[in-house]
Amino acid sequence: MKLDRMNGMKRTDYCGELTKEKVGSETVVAGWVQRQRDLGGLIFVDLRDRTGIIQLAFDDTTDPDIFEKASALRSEFVVMAKGKVRMRSSVNTEIPTGEIEIEVTELKILGASETPPFEILTDSAAKEELRLKYRYLDLRRAPLQRNIMMRHKIAKVTRDYFDENGFIEIETPTLIKSTPEGARDYLVPSRVHKGSFFALPQSPQLYKQLLMLSGFDRYMQIARCYRDEDLRADRQPEFTQIDLEMSFVEKEDVFAIAEGFVKRLFKEVLGADVPTPLPRLTYTEAMESYGSDKPDTRFDMKITDLSDIVKDCGFGVFADTVKNGGTVRAINAKNAAGVYTRKEIDKLTEEAKGIGAKGLAFIRWVEDAPSCSFAKFMTEDELNAIYERTGAERGDVVLIVADRKKTVLSVLGALRLTVAKRLDIIPEQYNFLWITEFPFFEYNEETGSWDAMHHPFTKPLDECIQYLDSSPEKVFADAYDLVLNGIELSSGSIRITDPELQGHMFKALGLSDEEAHRKFGFLTDAFRYGAPPHGGMGIGLDRLVMLMCGCDNLRDVVAFPKVSNSSELMSGAPSEVDDAQLRELAIAVTEKEV
Repeated sequence: MKLDRMNGMKRTDYCGELTKEKVGSETVVAGWVQRQRDLGGLIFVDLRDRTGIIQLAFDDTTDPDIFEKASALRSEFVVMAKGKVRMRSSVNTEIPTGEIEIEVTELKILGASETPPFEILTDSAAKEELRLKYRYLDLRRAPLQRNIMMRHKIAKVTRDYFDENGFIEIETPTLIKSTPEGARDYLVPSRVHKGSFFALPQSPQLYKQLLMLSGFDRYMQIARCYRDEDLRADRQPEFTQIDLEMSFVEKEDVFAIAEGFVKRLFKEVLGADVPTPLPRLTYTEAMESYGSDKPDTRFDMKITDLSDIVKDCGFGVFADTVKNGGTVRAINAKNAAGVYTRKEIDKLTEEAKGIGAKGLAFIRWVEDAPSCSFAKFMTEDELNAIYERTGAERGDVVLIVADRKKTVLSVLGALRLTVAKRLDIIPEQYNFLWITEFPFFEYNEETGSWDAMHHPFTKPLDECIQYLDSSPEKVFADAYDLVLNGIELSSGSIRITDPELQGHMFKALGLSDEEAHRKFGFLTDAFRYGAPPHGGMGIGLDRLVMLMCGCDNLRDVVAFPKVSNSSELMSGAPSEVDDAQLRELAIAVTEKEV
């Protein structure tokens, strides 16, 4: 097929933006053919661009050459059409432009298309692997286009807000020194310095702190970051964060800026009001009540401690657990007895075992009296005390786990989410939450040592510094996370700027002076030349967009995403390179994937 040239024809309107006010006026539109319907002497073409669809009409008044062109159109042909806007004889209430159409007087076919591997529909039935292989076609679908355009709007509001609040956007390097930040680095070999490697940044952490030392007291960046870690629905190997740092501030100042940002963002983009100040929980409170440091607070179902009630009971599983330093705790799923039959509870038990529990005790209250899996071992007073403590009543299902505290909390935290989704009790709303006062160290039972939970520049709370050497379990960080609907959006902290305290911290983390200087010397040397107090945070842009778009997967808000094995199906990345390139980089590949 011979294609036309534009020859000076220019688009005047987007398809989805035409309205009844344009009736009688001339317009030029351009886009892709969604579908063509040839009714003999009448042809209708749905033309699609990123704003929506408009109907093109060809009839017995149309120039015969143009009518013949229209009859040759197929799905995904690229066309430009000129004509007059008129009212439709039959209204399509499914689209915003369904009352109007274009009476075409000029038509240009600018690009032909083979039959696509799947139909470009709003609700595509094609498998995700196929759509990702042809991602450029998948991106033509209206839901993905809306997501990408919302991402653009979110980024624009972000830049406007921080600019108005005195922040300067500064780019930091993407080829940096490899430093430990909790995940594996992506390494980039140096051709000039053979045997040496750059790393791609897991975050701009060290550079933004250096910018504070440089006098740029309010920094922000929409920064690309990279982590070589296993993927899941809310994680990609390359991601974007709204990174910010502020000098001469304390935690409350960072909170005020972040809260102002989310309030402005959700109002401008979604028209939603976010009440501020945002609620707060300490890490300990969150774990005790919800079994998670990123709890979904849109529904209740808090964890209840039963240890004092059952410590001397006749049920050995409970009593022995408490005697051995463990705990017995429960969640009450209100009005769940009709959904959670005994068979369904058995499935929950298997899930609990799969995430670390030894078993799952339960109370299911259907009839006048509750059915309790451990009733024969308990006195009536003990059972009544459990019912009262958990708030159990007819229609409820109480789930109980006995084990070490860490296991119990994590299992009940997971079951809480499973049950809420199964009962469909999670409302569609936005619940923000600050989590504060994180433990500084975490005990590693395998090694018998205390491991750092944060990067080494996180400041301990002032009142905890005295315990750095003697009681690591009493040390809490001046760190904070911002959580939205059970998803961690952001992590941040107030930083260490005292060289003496920083050295003390390195020792507490098991780093020798030589090792600390080798890894972080360029930053710690800078602290000797006047470091202002500073702190900040990084907000995950991808996760934020995902939640604001109402998506369940980051791949739906990233233009060209990776799949679970960190590959890109469309381009075939990562790929092998030829031997000449490897020799130039002084690299030998000893093992290849079969």
